[in-house]
Amino acid sequence: MGPEDLSAALAPLARHVDPRLLVGPDTFDDAAVFRLHDDLALVQTVDFFAPIVDDAYDFGRIAAANALSDVFAMGGTPITALALAAFPESKLPLRVLTEILRGGEDVVRASGALVVGGHTVMDDEVKYGLAVTGIIHPDKVMSNAGARAGDALVLTKPLGTGVLATEMKSGALTVDRTHSLIASMASLNDLASRVAVELGVRCATDISGFGLMGHASHIAKASGVTLRFVAEFLPSLPGALEALSLGITTGGAKRNERYVTTLVQCAPGVSRESCALVVDPQTSGGLLLAIPPKQVDEYLARVSGAVRIGEVLPASERPLVLE
Repeated sequence: MGPEDLSAALAPLARHVDPRLLVGPDTFDDAAVFRLHDDLALVQTVDFFAPIVDDAYDFGRIAAANALSDVFAMGGTPITALALAAFPESKLPLRVLTEILRGGEDVVRASGALVVGGHTVMDDEVKYGLAVTGIIHPDKVMSNAGARAGDALVLTKPLGTGVLATEMKSGALTVDRTHSLIASMASLNDLASRVAVELGVRCATDISGFGLMGHASHIAKASGVTLRFVAEFLPSLPGALEALSLGITTGGAKRNERYVTTLVQCAPGVSRESCALVVDPQTSGGLLLAIPPKQVDEYLARVSGAVRIGEVLPASERPLVLE
C-alpha cells in the first residue's frame, strides 16, 4: 500500500504504550525493537510480495534480501526467519515453489540466520517473503528518529529498481541491465549496517516501497529536521534515468509522488528524471543513513558503493529539499 492509504488505515487504531517497546509503529520505522534485558533486544519485521522477476530462484533471493534489510536498517543481526508463501498449486508445478524457497534460504543463510519454519496458503497469485527476528543491544539501535543537523546523508545502493523492473516485465530491458538490477536487489545490506553500528551511527532506514523521499520524510518527521538532497549526487542503476526520460512509471511511484508533493521543496533546475527517481518505489534498496561528519569519510571508505547524497539541516518550512 502507498504511504497515504496506509496512514489512513492505521489512524483509527489505538496506541499501546509499553516501556519495553523501544521502536514501535508510530514512526513508520523499518522494524520493531523490543527490549528483553538491559543488554538484549529483539528486532522483528515481516515483508512479502508478488514476483518482481520471472526466475523463481531469483525471486526468492530478492524477497529474502528485502525482508532481511529491515533488520539491518535497525542495526540488528538476523537470527531466524519464517517463510511466508502463497501459491497457485493448480496452475504451477510445485518445483517453482521449491526454487523460490531455495533462493530465499540461500540468502538467509548468507546473512548468518536460519529459516526455521513458515506458513503457506493457496492463492491465485504467487507471493513470498519472510518474518525475520534479529537481535541487538538496546544502546546500539539505529532508527529514523536519530538524525541530527550537520549529519551527512549517505545512500548505499543506487536507485531505480521500480522503473527498471517495469521495463523488464515488458521485455525491453537489456540482458546486462537485467543482471545489474537483479544483482542489486539480491545483495544484502549486512556490511552497510555493521560498519554503521561500529562507527556509532544512530539513524538509518532502508529504501523500499515508499521511495527515497517517502522514507526520508519519516526520518525528517521522527527526527525533527530537514533533509537536503543534491540531485546530481543521486546514484542510479544503469538505464534507470533513460527509462524515466521515456515516461515509464509505476502505480507505486504515482502514489509516492502524491504523498510527498507537499513535503518537498524542489529547486527549479532539478530535472524531471531526478524528480521521478526519488519517488520510484524500490525493492530491496539500499540504506539511507545520517552519519556524523567525523565518521562519514571512514564509512564511505569501508562500504563499497556508498555515496554521500546530501545533509541534515535544522527543521524548516519543508522537511525535504531537492536541489
